[in-house]
Amino acid sequence: MKTTIDIPESLYKRAKIRAVERRQTLKQIVLASLERELGSPSAVEEPPTSYWANRHLLPEFARLEAQGAFTPHATDRDVTELISDDRDGR
Repeated sequence: MKTTIDIPESLYKRAKIRAVERRQTLKQIVLASLERELGSPSAVEEPPTSYWANRHLLPEFARLEAQGAFTPHATDRDVTELISDDRDGR
């Protein structure tokens, strides 16, 4: 059965983000939530996995990450120092 409901924008965004994190559709999230709320015994909840656990890096990015290109070094400047310098320059 199809129906139309009004969902507050902030709730819709949170639901959409959850769907992307779980690699599900918004429909699947809404149906699982309704089943949980109504106490349906057929609701089987999958353990939540974070977005970061499911991500797939582009090959070039994965290669650079493996080489340590994104790891901070002792000689790197602190981000607050960089922001202060930028503000002073304006």
